[in-house]
Amino acid sequence: MERIAGPIDVDVEIEEDESANEILRDRFRLCTISIAEAEAKKNGMEISPPIMACISDLAFRYAGQLAKDLELFSQHAGRKSVNMEDVILCAHRNSDLVTSLRSFCNDLKSKEPPAERKRRKRATKETDTLYVPDE
Repeated sequence: MERIAGPIDVDVEIEEDESANEILRDRFRLCTISIAEAEAKKNGMEISPPIMACISDLAFRYAGQLAKDLELFSQHAGRKSVNMEDVILCAHRNSDLVTSLRSFCNDLKSKEPPAERKRRKRATKETDTLYVPDE
């Protein structure tokens, strides 16, 4: 007997997605708060908890939009994965960030060993022979 997806199955999937999203948002919030606290401490400043929560939420929304943009850029290029050029393209409105990303990309490329060129295997030419059985 085949199972047909009904409204209950869809509700379960939506609840699972929302639950995963909440967990991700909470972890993201903890990370951004710890980064903000570390930077504030380093600079001898204090940040109020409501401001940290606001910055965290804004950063989470921005990261979600950035992820969607990156996915669309890679799909438009016909790829299934995001690469560094997609990230640089997303940052095109911030020239300082683009410069920093390009510098970072060039540093990474200079550190990795040169890749060997892959050679294509040539197909062996087969002579066309016709097999005729003896009668």
